[in-house]
Amino acid sequence: MGFSVFLLPLNCYIWPMSFRIGQGIDFHQLVEGRDLWLGGVKIPHNKGALGHSDADVLLHAICDAMLGALSLGDIGQHFPDTDASYKNIDSKILLRRSYNLVRERGYWLVNIDSTLLLQAPKIKPYVEQMRRTIAEIVHMSIDDISIKATTTETLSFIGREEGVVATANVLLQKY
Repeated sequence: MGFSVFLLPLNCYIWPMSFRIGQGIDFHQLVEGRDLWLGGVKIPHNKGALGHSDADVLLHAICDAMLGALSLGDIGQHFPDTDASYKNIDSKILLRRSYNLVRERGYWLVNIDSTLLLQAPKIKPYVEQMRRTIAEIVHMSIDDISIKATTTETLSFIGREEGVVATANVLLQKY
């Protein structure tokens, strides 16, 4: 067993690059009488997510991932549900404000990888629109945004269509 060592010439200057990785997750109950917003897109369904805002779990998970990558706390710290000004707020506004916090600290988004966990509805017809919506807000290429979806094969509160979950991972780079 061996290993190799990579040596740089003494006169070689390495430009310091700072990368930060963040992970976010959000859960919301599904109820009748609410609109279902996912990735900034209104999805036709007989149930919607219950929350103080529009309850867009995907955008909330992305916000948490960005904020967490820079140790800025979470979405609840910046946009508390105890503040009436956030009642029924469009989560695209929260995403834009979270992204502004990232930019103010000298970072930009390299990519977003996310997953929605829900039994129904099928979101494949809406994924490209979600990617475009998010890309416009965070000023990045649609090619750098991944949105996947899975069911839980009727297991748990997700499988019983009682709730929806989203996870997101982001990579930030110092500019």
